[in-house]
Amino acid sequence: MIKKFGEVTMINLSDSDSNIYVVGNTVIDAGTGLNFTRLMGFLKIMGKKFDDFEWVVNTHGHFDHVGGDGYFYNAQIAIHEGDAGIVEKGDQELSFADFFDADIKPHKVGRKLKDGDEISGLKVIHTPGHSPGSICLYDEKNKVLFSGDTVFAEGRGRTDLPGGSEEEIKKSIDKLKGLKIEKMFPGHGNPVTSNVKMVLDKVTEDFY
Repeated sequence: MIKKFGEVTMINLSDSDSNIYVVGNTVIDAGTGLNFTRLMGFLKIMGKKFDDFEWVVNTHGHFDHVGGDGYFYNAQIAIHEGDAGIVEKGDQELSFADFFDADIKPHKVGRKLKDGDEISGLKVIHTPGHSPGSICLYDEKNKVLFSGDTVFAEGRGRTDLPGGSEEEIKKSIDKLKGLKIEKMFPGHGNPVTSNVKMVLDKVTEDFY
């Protein structure tokens, strides 16, 4: 499935893959890599090829988001320094690749991101809780947030996996609530194109 939201194109390959977002010459998350033919077909529909991209930015190091990184072979990989080791080492355990009955291959990380960095016109917001190196990417000009697995249209990211933290994800979502957001593109499920503040308020109700 392909859906276009202005300058943002969302690709959904399967229930197991993360959403893949294409913004200009940047890919945000790359799915599992287990649906290569389908992804290639979708890119062709978009008039794109795997070698057209400059950056693949991973919102965190779990396999359903990083497994497809290597297909974008001309692109550099960017990921927060807290999860970079998962990609560099091809860490089978911390990527949860076994959950997908898959093997993760190590890849060079071109840029280790920190909170407040900017990449491809997007501000890096460190939002640990789902994983130590989870990030969101914020387009301040257009009030757009790519929220990874920190928060979704109908909930928030899991904190019961190794490296997860209930306390940290609460702080992370509170940080997001301080931003002006009109559209939110999560790592799974449907985008939120209105009432983002209401969604963020709702997913934090169970914290209190």
